[in-house]
Amino acid sequence: MAILVDANTKVLVQGITGRQGSFHTRLLKQYGTKVLAGTSPGKGGSDVEGVPVYDTVREAVEEKGVNASIVFVPAQFTKEAALEAIEAGLSPIVLIAEGVPVLDSMQILARAGEKGVTIIGPNTPGVISPGLCKLGIMPAHVFEKGVVGVASRSGTLTYEIAAGLTKAGLGQSTCVGLGGDPLVGLSFIDVLELFKNDEETEAVALIGEIGGNAEEAAAEYIIKTNYPKPVVAYVAGRAAPPGKRMGHAGAIISGRTGTAESKLEAFKRAGVEVARKPSEIASKLREALGSP
Repeated sequence: MAILVDANTKVLVQGITGRQGSFHTRLLKQYGTKVLAGTSPGKGGSDVEGVPVYDTVREAVEEKGVNASIVFVPAQFTKEAALEAIEAGLSPIVLIAEGVPVLDSMQILARAGEKGVTIIGPNTPGVISPGLCKLGIMPAHVFEKGVVGVASRSGTLTYEIAAGLTKAGLGQSTCVGLGGDPLVGLSFIDVLELFKNDEETEAVALIGEIGGNAEEAAAEYIIKTNYPKPVVAYVAGRAAPPGKRMGHAGAIISGRTGTAESKLEAFKRAGVEVARKPSEIASKLREALGSP
């Protein structure tokens, strides 16, 4: 098993004729992802990397039976593309663009909630179930099929920690980039719930950062549900000077929540081991799983 994407995921690339869309379509296909169609209004009938291009999402669904989407369009056009995919019932929908207007994100997430569609992002590297499907822009070579589920607010830290898990022989069941914009689709709690019900996931790594209250909320969820699988966390930005803005739009500290200290305290209350540096994640998970 895996969560969100697997070998049965049939992918649509929205914005496939653009520079990023065409580049990553090639990489997705090389990985083995089933990229069956792309969309680019006005360019229907052409193809990119052997993938047929349609003018609308509806045409791609009817012709190729796609059931998930990755959106490579600029931030100002993401809402239109996402809503088209939502109305067509695709899920998950991965929104790559950074800086999607907050009002646009609110409308996307509201409609997705009404339709029961999963949104990953915006400002996400995507999701990967190693060996089965990659629906994102992450470097595939650092991932290997295994037993650790990863949920992260940071793209580059995801790659570093995944590489450590691979080197340690633990691998990953699925890795999910939540996204760095102020409003995103999946939360740590959503992903923890999915991992809880996934038979292949034996432990979970949460990669957080200062700003927002996602980590504090996840810690409360772990306490309330008596979460049945080991969880190890890492919080980026612990050494950031007070008032220093992080790179992500979502890394905003408000009041007493969002600080490194509030997140560390929350995880401590939940009994979650917190690594002081990314390289400790794998060893702490091996210890939690009783691996030699």
